[in-house]
Amino acid sequence: MTTIEQPATAQPDLSWLDDVTMTDLERDPYPVYERLRAEAPLAFVPVLGSYVASTAEVCREVATSPDFEGIITPAGGRTFGHPAIIGVNGEIHADLRSMVEPALQPSEVDRWIDDLVRPIARGFLEQFEDDGRAELVSQYCEPVSVRALGDLLGLQSVSSDKLREWFHKLNRSFTNAAMDENGDFANPEGFTEGDEAKAEIRSVVDPLIDKWIAEPDQTSNISHWLHDGMPPGQTRDREYIYPTIYVYLLGAMQEPGHGMASTLVGLFSRPEQMERVVDDPTLIPRAISEGMRWTSPIWSATARISTKPVTVAGVDLPAGTPVMLSYGSANHDTGLYEAPSAYDMQRPPLPHLAFGAGNHACAGIYFANHVMRIGLEELFESIPSLERDTGEGVEFWGWGFRGPTSLHVTWEV
Repeated sequence: MTTIEQPATAQPDLSWLDDVTMTDLERDPYPVYERLRAEAPLAFVPVLGSYVASTAEVCREVATSPDFEGIITPAGGRTFGHPAIIGVNGEIHADLRSMVEPALQPSEVDRWIDDLVRPIARGFLEQFEDDGRAELVSQYCEPVSVRALGDLLGLQSVSSDKLREWFHKLNRSFTNAAMDENGDFANPEGFTEGDEAKAEIRSVVDPLIDKWIAEPDQTSNISHWLHDGMPPGQTRDREYIYPTIYVYLLGAMQEPGHGMASTLVGLFSRPEQMERVVDDPTLIPRAISEGMRWTSPIWSATARISTKPVTVAGVDLPAGTPVMLSYGSANHDTGLYEAPSAYDMQRPPLPHLAFGAGNHACAGIYFANHVMRIGLEELFESIPSLERDTGEGVEFWGWGFRGPTSLHVTWEV
């Protein structure tokens, strides 16, 4: 009997990845990731110095596998320090989750979310609703997002403009991810403004922590982080919670604002769907879900590391191999979504990965969704005739975190 040898499966030529730059990814990551999904759902991307998962299947497999643990990206670790909640495991991760999760449980959020967010949204709307035009990212979406979270944390004394400044600086630091051929940061100066923001944050928050240690504040989340679950007379060390404060002041502040803005851009691309949502506010959560899939605010900012040798998507990974999870790419997977680059709130309601997966999934899913819902409810109620100003373009930016940089609108007054 003659044995016929089967030809070896041809490996894709991924040399084109050598030419990919951080500017390419920041400006528009979709072409690169579309090609990765087709050719190599798990691949090493030289400019990132890491393997990247690009399909929904591989992202979910890595995120939920017992053979992987959470790890922070090198630029994220340089920005936040240790122990940031998104990059730790075991007892530390369990303690940090137990610290932040109680205030974010649905039953708890339902108690206060309207009273927190509606006055904030109305306050910002009152500043421009009679003008007939606005730039919604800077005048509404980001301010509502940062003010809601800032007040929840106990930072009422910090202006919304300062909170926005902090999260933009931390964002640019966190996504300063380019690596050189030696595995070092290609632009070490890119962390300077993040360091400046952290110094400012410390100068504001340290006196508040001093006060909350002596006099706990039931309305401040940071005060709860210090005290909850601790033995009588003890608090968590401030150095232990600061990295997670920085996580909140970046990711948790960015996500609702840019999710709202992306949803609006998507709705403007489908005028008939915009009209339906304005007429029927119960459709807003559905519109937001599609907006979060269409342009995921946390696009590629989380990672895992293998705890033992493992094979994923046909790639053998040694123990200790980091993998970046590109959820924004996974949410454009043609294996799951028809015409994924189009916004369409009428598509079948399949789960998306905008909030991650596994035990490191976003703890603030419920809070973020309701900030966005209330923000859009108030906007459409106040300005139902909202139209995009077609004289101004809409540019999206970002690879780790992504959203429109501006959104100019007009309406009749």
